Amino acid sequence: MTENAQQQPPAPDTELPTQYAPADVEGPLYERWVERGYFEADAKSDKPAYTIVIPPPNVTGSLHLGHAFEHTLIDALTRRKRMQGYETLWQPGMDHAGIATQNVVERELGKEGKSRHDLGRDAFVERVWQWKAESGGQISGQMRRLGDGVAWSRERFTMDEGLSQAVQTIFKRLYDDELIYRAERIINWCPRCLTAISDIEVEYQDDDGELVSMKYGDGDDTIVVATTRAETMLGDTAVAVHPDDERYRHLVGTLIKLPLTDRSIPVVADTHVDPEFGTGAVKVTPAHDPNDFEIGQRHDLPSITIMDEHAVITAHGPFQGLDRLEARSAIVAALRAEGRIVAEKRPYVHSVGHCSRCKTTIEPRLSMQWWVKVGPLAKAAGDAVRDGKVKIHPQEMEKRYFDWVDNLHDWCISRQLWWGHRIPVWYGPDGEVVCVGPDEEPPSGEGWRQDTDVLDTWFSSGLWPFSTLGWPEQTESLAKFYPNSVLVTGYDILFFWVARMMMFGLYAMDGTPPFHTIALHGMVRDQFGKKMSKSFGNAVNPLDWMDKYGSDALRFTLARGANPGVDVPIGEDWVQGSRNFANKIWNATRFALMNGATVDGPLPDPAKMSATDRWILSRLNSVVAEVDAFYEDFQFAKLSDALFHFAWDEVFDWYVELSKTTFQAGGEAAEVSKRVLGEVLDVTLRLLHPVVPFVTETLWTTLTGGESVVIAEWPADSGFRDADAEREIETLQSVITEVRRFRADQGLQPGQRVPARLTLDGTALAPHEAAIRQLLRLQPEGESFTATATLPVAGAEVALDLSGTIDVAAERKRLAKDLAAAEKEKAQATAKLGNEAFLAKAPDQVVDKIRTRLAKADEDIARIQAQLDRLPPA
Repeated sequence: MTENAQQQPPAPDTELPTQYAPADVEGPLYERWVERGYFEADAKSDKPAYTIVIPPPNVTGSLHLGHAFEHTLIDALTRRKRMQGYETLWQPGMDHAGIATQNVVERELGKEGKSRHDLGRDAFVERVWQWKAESGGQISGQMRRLGDGVAWSRERFTMDEGLSQAVQTIFKRLYDDELIYRAERIINWCPRCLTAISDIEVEYQDDDGELVSMKYGDGDDTIVVATTRAETMLGDTAVAVHPDDERYRHLVGTLIKLPLTDRSIPVVADTHVDPEFGTGAVKVTPAHDPNDFEIGQRHDLPSITIMDEHAVITAHGPFQGLDRLEARSAIVAALRAEGRIVAEKRPYVHSVGHCSRCKTTIEPRLSMQWWVKVGPLAKAAGDAVRDGKVKIHPQEMEKRYFDWVDNLHDWCISRQLWWGHRIPVWYGPDGEVVCVGPDEEPPSGEGWRQDTDVLDTWFSSGLWPFSTLGWPEQTESLAKFYPNSVLVTGYDILFFWVARMMMFGLYAMDGTPPFHTIALHGMVRDQFGKKMSKSFGNAVNPLDWMDKYGSDALRFTLARGANPGVDVPIGEDWVQGSRNFANKIWNATRFALMNGATVDGPLPDPAKMSATDRWILSRLNSVVAEVDAFYEDFQFAKLSDALFHFAWDEVFDWYVELSKTTFQAGGEAAEVSKRVLGEVLDVTLRLLHPVVPFVTETLWTTLTGGESVVIAEWPADSGFRDADAEREIETLQSVITEVRRFRADQGLQPGQRVPARLTLDGTALAPHEAAIRQLLRLQPEGESFTATATLPVAGAEVALDLSGTIDVAAERKRLAKDLAAAEKEKAQATAKLGNEAFLAKAPDQVVDKIRTRLAKADEDIARIQAQLDRLPPA
């Protein structure tokens, strides 16, 4: 009996429609929850805090199955904690998504025949804000469709005033601590987006390219090098060989002629070169390759930039003005004409980096950028997990985390965009550099200008767990809700986002990590395990499935597939099955209400309960304990499966069916069972609520008269167990199952009534004769009863008179035919497995298949023979 059910007045409508219609229920219910403030969080509350932040979706995005999956898991956790009495905050918000958003608005401008440069920076940024107000954030409405219990009054945006102040504050602190610096380094450059991107924003895929081997130098001074980017030879400033390579020792320190140019370049010795790979000599282009840049630094080589930001050749000569790919072909042709091409391999499949936003091939490029010195920050992020301050779940994902944070390179945080947090650094007319904090006035006067770059989107989203709570101000919300209880996110952004939050949280919050636990989940895939993609034709709009089957059905399907850190396959027929489950819950609750199930008053004394009542209460408490344990271990699939089988198999298919006899008989036993049924449904609906909130809200409020299951008390294991009752009902189930199987084997229709004599005296089944007869459609034996089949089960005996229900001769003939077929199958399989020549040549999988056929044939023979033995004489 719940506290809510006792305190709240009865619901005005105590009847349920005959069918559940999700579309009529979900929208109004969600708005009611929001209006009543159930999802809001009070920083002044003395309840213990439970905090989760939403992985902020891009403002350009819309709900996809990955969002629906992740949001279902987070919502389930927060709904349960709210019911357990925690002050629960699920923090919503969106990311400004620098590159993605700028690309969207630039495409819109392109339709008008304009570019951002036609508008100018300020007007373009204003246009982006306008787009956000009109078109951005459609995902918020879709989150409502899914039932996300977020604190909408706290919704944040990574470009709003408060979060912008947080970004400027931490930039200033890192700068003053010499953890942010400006330097010329090799970066990943996107010639389409015209900006630097970080290593983790580069997607690698195998492309068909070409590998060209070409001669540098002449005569005895010739060295052959190979490259997939022939155009970069225009920027070569050395050839490198290994210092121990005898083939080239005489050339180290000498100059050789660089083809197609008027330059000579040195041969240098460097241990980076692998003498066993290719010719053992590599061309060195410091301005266009990260490894070459390092070689150049070690040998004090010049860096020659040969391309502009559009990847167009700028080097003087006949190739100037050509796109990089045009130049590649032209340069190979020119080298071929000079007889310098030694070998060409086409196609040459190799891994090539692409911009994760626009899929353009990235170009390594020497550029002046802003960087975060990640060494001390990454060490702290690694130590927090090693020391147990933060737990990663599942634990086997720790290795991936350590592999990343222990080997981080400095992070390029500047982007050549207009949309984003502008870098708070001003340059003076005499070379001054001033970093300005949020409470400081920037320098002014002639010649002062602000850096034109903006910060990487991950810089601001890395502050999300504390910037959304008001940091750098020491707010009540920050004191109450930081650190977060758990972060629920996909393993795919362990590096993008999780590591950034760990570094910034530990730095900004005096060594306090941003969350206690990192719970990683897998990716949603189609029912065949294939990645979902529009190009594959298997992408699904979750709204379509929610429209068709209801949000609860989608949520339950996703949760039931959610094993920690493992990808989740999903198919439409599985969602349909979950819809059937929602309907089953609905119909069972309707039956209970129509038969007087109640939650009024305490539970009856167990001594007044039937074994069936005690069994279901015992099982109910076991399931409560089981579900709690699964929640604490983030085992969503297991808890969903446990609830599914308990509700469908034990409550609906057994307890409800067994109770029908009791209800028909009436009396005190019926009143007891009505109260027990009410209790079981009350608790089961509360257990199911975090995963399937809509249908459970409708049913629970109707059943109990409570205000809302959202704020109902989470069920607790009362400790009640009755092993004897559980064994008794298990025996009853085995009897009913065995007789049902026999009836089916004899070809009897499920509703067909059969005369039967039950011998139950002295067994635990004696009190259940009425239920056995009702569930098995067994009528009294009558005067002309003849036992044509007798089934000894569980110490009892069920004798059936089949003389008037089946054609015994025809049934014997049918079974004899089936038996002959099974024996033939066995003989064939046995002969093949006894053939040594066959076994010597046949693949293992073929032999295994035949062994499986033999085992199946043996099972069929035993089953059919048992059916024949049970038939009366013809």
